[in-house]
Amino acid sequence: MTASPDPAPAEPARRIRKRRTPAAVARRTIAVLPTLFTLGNLLSGFFAVFLASRPADLVLPFGWTPLTWAAMLIFFGMLLDGLDGRIARLTRSSSDLGAQLDSMADMVSFGVAPAFLVVQVLEVQTPFLGATEAFDTSFDRLGLAVAAAFVACAGLRLARFNVEANAPDDAETEEPDKNWFSGLPSPGAAGAVAGLVLLHQHLLASPKLSGSAVAPAAGLGLDAAALGLLAATLLCALGMVSRLPYVHVLNRYVRGRAPFSTVALAVVAFLLLTVFPQYAIAAGFVGYAVSGPLVRLRSLRS
Repeated sequence: MTASPDPAPAEPARRIRKRRTPAAVARRTIAVLPTLFTLGNLLSGFFAVFLASRPADLVLPFGWTPLTWAAMLIFFGMLLDGLDGRIARLTRSSSDLGAQLDSMADMVSFGVAPAFLVVQVLEVQTPFLGATEAFDTSFDRLGLAVAAAFVACAGLRLARFNVEANAPDDAETEEPDKNWFSGLPSPGAAGAVAGLVLLHQHLLASPKLSGSAVAPAAGLGLDAAALGLLAATLLCALGMVSRLPYVHVLNRYVRGRAPFSTVALAVVAFLLLTVFPQYAIAAGFVGYAVSGPLVRLRSLRS
């Protein structure tokens, strides 16, 4: 008489397979091309911080200051950030790993790097720890506090976006409108700060400000610009954690058909960008940061 096989060993084997599941997930292959773009965004933020920490009088290509190069690297990271998701969708290689890596890269490029640029422009010394009053002024403390608030709000904004994007289908939440963001997106906040830094460095290097006759007025103007940068940084930080509506420019105006007036405005914006790039970039991103409160006020009045 043949004994029936004992099914007991199958159960431990099943448990072993379950225990190996996390390791199998960690060993999954990743999409090369989208990941390279995401890592490019991450490294753009790192090199922006690195260049911003260099001496202000360092001679760099094109005659740009280290802060100018740092601001441009933030914009370059923004370009890479916009491309990695689209490449992932085109190649059908979207993954949870890529989404997490994208958030980490955004935290560096659009959170830490812009805040560090602000600290460098304001020439913050060593607040709270300075041995003398010259290195621990109230302005230094305020500058560091605002920069830290920007970093914290960027982290909160990215975390909230991930939670809402990954909410289960049966969650009792409204279907998000693909044409609008809830709160100022971190690239928009970083663009506003980097654009103002870019404009500040352009005005600082302008030959018109080097004459002795206008030097005192120029110094006051640059001080006012630095204070304006500090205020704009704080407002952008608050905008990121707000629920103000911000339009998704690509979804609403670029994809599909658009009104003739939108195309005309795009042409004018491109011409201004080619003639007055520093002014156009700063005005464009600052205008976008201000658009949220204006849209909310308009909706309340209607």
